[in-house]
Amino acid sequence: MGELETEEQTTRSEVAAQLREVADQLDGGGDVTLELGGTTVVMTPSAPITFKLEGESDWSEGDTDAKQSLEFELVWWREAQTAADAALEIRE
Repeated sequence: MGELETEEQTTRSEVAAQLREVADQLDGGGDVTLELGGTTVVMTPSAPITFKLEGESDWSEGDTDAKQSLEFELVWWREAQTAADAALEIRE
């Protein structure tokens, strides 16, 4: 089992390149390999995949800026009989 999350400021172009890379890997039908904060995670998506897209804006009276976000989430199920079967494949 497990969860790995990272957050960093980057450029729009770098985000687009990373999204294209994930899209190409998904389209290829094999593993999806992601670099998250210096750690590599390898996942093997299976069909069907649930695609969740969320847009959000947060603002409060008196604020001079509004925080806006766009989140992408892909969810799929894989066979697992043990915790080891369900674990993320993480490479340091």
